[in-house]
Amino acid sequence: MASLGLWVARRTHGAGAGGTAFGYAGGQAALMFGLAFVCVVETVAMSVLLSDWPTVHTVVLVLDVYTVVFVVALHAASVVRPHVVGPGGVRVRRAVHVDLWIPRERIGSVRRELRMTHEAADGVLDLAVGSQTNVTVELTEPVTHVGPLGGRREVFVVRFHADDADGLVRALTVGAAPL
Repeated sequence: MASLGLWVARRTHGAGAGGTAFGYAGGQAALMFGLAFVCVVETVAMSVLLSDWPTVHTVVLVLDVYTVVFVVALHAASVVRPHVVGPGGVRVRRAVHVDLWIPRERIGSVRRELRMTHEAADGVLDLAVGSQTNVTVELTEPVTHVGPLGGRREVFVVRFHADDADGLVRALTVGAAPL
């Protein structure tokens, strides 16, 4: 929910200190706002259907309004937490769920690669947006990905979506040590 405040204030989280931010929320914006619209329609419909039962109406209305706010907050979390390329490496993010730091010296190769399907594989982290990834980073040494529930795993390949994939790949390759 804190992301809503950052979004309204037009601020980002963790994109300062000489880093360049690359958003990824554009690929999911239509879906998220469509889902929020459907939730609003459902809120109105339930309000009309439950108007004869004031207690149930109030409870369902509170839950429905919370759902709309939550959906918008999920999108806001993606907007205010972009990927960040800095002098030391790249910070790959997915809303508040994933925040993976990849040091520049561990990057073996980086390329623009559009993928629409992602099969689960050991050592591969796929952070798809709208079922798509368009940047692939292959590592010389693994980095540790910590999941939302604390699970740890080593990853050698990270695939993710960036709205400006070409710019992100350029930022990682231009002026860097040999990749």
